[in-house]
Amino acid sequence: MHEVIICEKPSSAEKIAKALSSKAEKKLYNKKIKYWKLKRDSKDITVLSGVGHLYSLIPDTSKSSISFNLHWAPAFEVNKKASGFTRDYVRAIQKFGKGADSYIHACDYDVEGTLIGFNALKYGCGEESLNKASRMKFSTLTKKDIVDAYENRFDIDMRQVDNGIARHILDYYFGMNISIALSNSVRKSKNRFLKLSVGRVQTPTLSILVDREKEIKEFVPEPYWVIRAILDFEDIEIKHVERNIFDKQRAEDIFNKCSGKDAIVDKVSISKSKTKPPVPFNLGGLQSEAYNVFGFSPKRTQTIAQALYTSGYTSYPRTSSQKLPESLGFESIFNQLANDSEFKKHISQLPTKLKPNNGKKDDEAHPAIHPTGILPAGLSKDERKIYELIVYRFISVFFEAAEFETMSTILNIEGEEFRFRRRRVTHKGWMEHYPYRKIDDESFPDIKEGDTMSVKELISDEKETKPPARYNQASLIKELEKKNLGTKATRADIIDKLYDRKYIVGTKIEVNQLGLNLIDTLSTYCNNLTSEELTRDLQNKLEGINKDETTKESVIDEGEKDVKEILVDIDKNTDNIGSKLYEAYQESNIVGKCKCGGNLIKRYSPKNKSYFVGCSNYPDCKNSYSIPKGARFLKKTCEKCGLPIISYGHKPPKHACLDQNCGKQKLEPHQIEVVGQCPLCGKDLIKRSGRYGDFVGCKGFPKCRFTCALDELKYKLKK
Repeated sequence: MHEVIICEKPSSAEKIAKALSSKAEKKLYNKKIKYWKLKRDSKDITVLSGVGHLYSLIPDTSKSSISFNLHWAPAFEVNKKASGFTRDYVRAIQKFGKGADSYIHACDYDVEGTLIGFNALKYGCGEESLNKASRMKFSTLTKKDIVDAYENRFDIDMRQVDNGIARHILDYYFGMNISIALSNSVRKSKNRFLKLSVGRVQTPTLSILVDREKEIKEFVPEPYWVIRAILDFEDIEIKHVERNIFDKQRAEDIFNKCSGKDAIVDKVSISKSKTKPPVPFNLGGLQSEAYNVFGFSPKRTQTIAQALYTSGYTSYPRTSSQKLPESLGFESIFNQLANDSEFKKHISQLPTKLKPNNGKKDDEAHPAIHPTGILPAGLSKDERKIYELIVYRFISVFFEAAEFETMSTILNIEGEEFRFRRRRVTHKGWMEHYPYRKIDDESFPDIKEGDTMSVKELISDEKETKPPARYNQASLIKELEKKNLGTKATRADIIDKLYDRKYIVGTKIEVNQLGLNLIDTLSTYCNNLTSEELTRDLQNKLEGINKDETTKESVIDEGEKDVKEILVDIDKNTDNIGSKLYEAYQESNIVGKCKCGGNLIKRYSPKNKSYFVGCSNYPDCKNSYSIPKGARFLKKTCEKCGLPIISYGHKPPKHACLDQNCGKQKLEPHQIEVVGQCPLCGKDLIKRSGRYGDFVGCKGFPKCRFTCALDELKYKLKK
């Protein structure tokens, strides 16, 4: 009997092979692709793996034309440049996966993982393999869970497969077809090539950011006043109960009335409160916490969490669940974690009854993210941070609530009420075991009702209302989750794609002119594409496939109908759309001023497949400059010729004038902006420009690799 197991990644294949047999033998295909041979239950087993998706959708006609007739093809044939590395994995599955007596689908148990394995079986091992296939389901890559999943296999869930197929087809319809139509509109109206990118979820996400951008730009600040007093006693600060006073005359009246007067304590009350433990991490929760604590982008956190999972240290990260079922074996996990002396300090204080503070959200496929109990070795600095964050969150959810007392005091100055509050900890509870939460523990002043308190200083602060805060990546993930746009597995990738397309910049996300004009143009001429409702409706219908409430065919048909309506709108308004998008592209790519007075614009040459800088007055002005691959434009100009300074290369990056004939002079030391000293090595911290906007890096790079976002610098240095 010959059995073939298909895994999603090489690391998973190795874990599964070694869990099923201590004598699993590693083999190599083409001298570089690993696969495994082993024996179990009188079967000869071959364990093969992909590297994520091995097959991609491709139109039956030309890739550069709009098409609704698609088929699956090996990814390396669809995109040789990006997916060429998948060639040997496909061929290994084709060679060793055909003609087996049975097959096991052992890819990650979610929609994407199910589709990856299904396609590998159908197109790699042959369609007949599906009739002999069963499914493994596991949430951790521990030996116990793998063996249990192997011995309790079940049929492949075809509803998950259909969901995955429908999702990919809809993404192609909305992404490729509409992007091609928009690019064609620019070509027809301006005879220029412009590569544009839109998407089923990507475009409504950008629309959310544009709405916030407009709110900020249109915001008109309103003045208000805050009246506060500093008492002689312990320099206690008290504030007027009206807090923000928008009537200037009222603020002046209060200030004049209270000036030079004492405060009398009218009321002192003590109340008690509790703060429940946090809930276990799902992917969104982990991404949000890692951003708040470490400044990690959601994509970075997701990548690290996936690596910890495939190494067997934590559970499957792409889950919506905030629940930890008892079947995980809490005591066994804690016993293993206690072999680490730091974890043991907290685990030794756990209550006798292990009951987690579960959240409301559930996921049929996987529990909340948790450690497996296996202690890691050889983690990178960032991996260690995420691993410990997961472990301490897991520990803390089993502890009791933290308890507080709050002292609320009302004081009277000439009939005007002022107040202050203090809070102190009476029982630390879970907060003692979760080092990422600051515990506010204030002392209570010795005052009582009827006391007269001398006022040292009375202050009237004039302030202005502030516009809505910009989204950061973590808050945007939360917003997408709240609006049910995208999935837990795709939201970070969607945000990353918006950065890649240069629609947004900065850690506090700002939409550039191209992004603003793209949404304005689409909202004017094909509103459905920016519609959250359309995207959410399709998302709900996709989820309905899993619940057997609808079919793959009906969802695809509806999506095709929606896309065709959008394409009709684009076709009707080709000239307007094309000219507006090209103007926006030109404006968003201005990098400086030309000597002739025109704008220097970063452009793409399809012929040379590279970027260059040309003048907006072309063909009257033919000034142009080639730029190195990956070059970034700094907010500096050359002292010699006035052209922009670019940054390119790595370890460390080089700085030079855009004009290569200017001498490629490096920036002089006085041109480099020093913003502080490195907390690790003490050398200068230099302001730099990067993918997500300005950031800070150590001058000692590459020996010292300290970096952080510019707006997080004060927090990092304080830490």
